[in-house]
Amino acid sequence: MTASTAPHAPLQPVLDPHRLGHHHGGGGSDAPGHGEGGPASKRIIVGYGFWIFLLSDIVMFSAIFAAYAVLSGATAGGPTSAQLFDRSTVAIETGALLVSSFLCGLAMIAANARNMLWTQIGLLATGLFGVVFIALELREFAEMIARGAGPDRSAFLSAFFTLVGCHGAHVSVGLLWLGTMMAQIWAKGFRPTIMRRLMCFSLFWHALDIIWVALFTIVYLLGTLG
Repeated sequence: MTASTAPHAPLQPVLDPHRLGHHHGGGGSDAPGHGEGGPASKRIIVGYGFWIFLLSDIVMFSAIFAAYAVLSGATAGGPTSAQLFDRSTVAIETGALLVSSFLCGLAMIAANARNMLWTQIGLLATGLFGVVFIALELREFAEMIARGAGPDRSAFLSAFFTLVGCHGAHVSVGLLWLGTMMAQIWAKGFRPTIMRRLMCFSLFWHALDIIWVALFTIVYLLGTLG
């Protein structure tokens, strides 16, 4: 038998070890994209991207924390942290921000349940406690400046006003964002785009809470020891 008349060998199946193709039989997956589940949802992609932004913000705060740690003793003969900081006032500020973060979480639960009333109540309460926090912080700044302890008094106070003021500016922007989200939810309901924006706001607000806990510990608690 010649080679031209020899029976053809059975074709071997083409292996797809990574299961990149579409398999309609044998228990294969029909999901599009790579892997079993296909591409991630837009909510996951947006949340991941916003976490990258938050990490960049945390890097910025870390640099300011480092500057404060270096300059905390450079008082130039002016008042020290132990002479300026009032733990009771700062404790109220901390409590207000922690409660605000908790209420933000409750508002997100209500939003996921598509409950308009409790979502708006939760967001409003979140904003009110945020306003209390900002009001107390501004009063602290005003009292320090009135005592001659402004940011131009020493390197320590320059670093303090930069660090705490930067956090306060973020909270103020967050309050404006919160008001915008309340208006959008009221006018347009729980659309997917609005829910993604609300998720990003919630991540932002909780991140500010985490940064404040670090700030409260390093600046106020350690600064008033002894």
